[in-house]
Amino acid sequence: MARDLIGCLLVVDHPDGRAALRLVETEAYRGALDPGSHGYRGPRPRNQSMFGPPGRLYVYLSYGVHFCANVVCGPEGVSEAVLLRAGEPVAGVDAIRARRGIESDRLLASGPGRLTQALGITREHDGASLLRGGSMWCARDELTQRFQEIGISQTKRIGLGAGRGDELPWRFVVAGHPFASRTR
Repeated sequence: MARDLIGCLLVVDHPDGRAALRLVETEAYRGALDPGSHGYRGPRPRNQSMFGPPGRLYVYLSYGVHFCANVVCGPEGVSEAVLLRAGEPVAGVDAIRARRGIESDRLLASGPGRLTQALGITREHDGASLLRGGSMWCARDELTQRFQEIGISQTKRIGLGAGRGDELPWRFVVAGHPFASRTR
């Protein structure tokens, strides 16, 4: 699923208008099989939405600083999700700039915390449905297939640390895309 989300649109409707990003970087997390996953030790009040149903958001606060959003994709009761790492703004760019408080387009959504801030996603969106009919959804369009064909790199995940699954090649990124996050 992490690879399949590359090139898809993540759309959020706000009272002040619609904002959308084209996903250019994701990471997979596999629950009980994955020490880097929030679901590794089973369900807790904080991670309950990560256990399904699929097609929802799992949103958490990272390091007490910024929110991160994951698409839940495992069957109900199984903790599998895809971290949304970076996207290219394609709609509502002025509102995205205002939320981020910066002018540099490249930095608007290049990283999981920037992505959620750009789209106004907070902990209150935890468990929100991404199926059409709600205020946010993922969708494919005529450009999605082109993104799928232009060279998606599969690499190690970023920022987990030794022994937490950092060696797993479960990060997917459009090779050389200017809106992808930068590794240190």
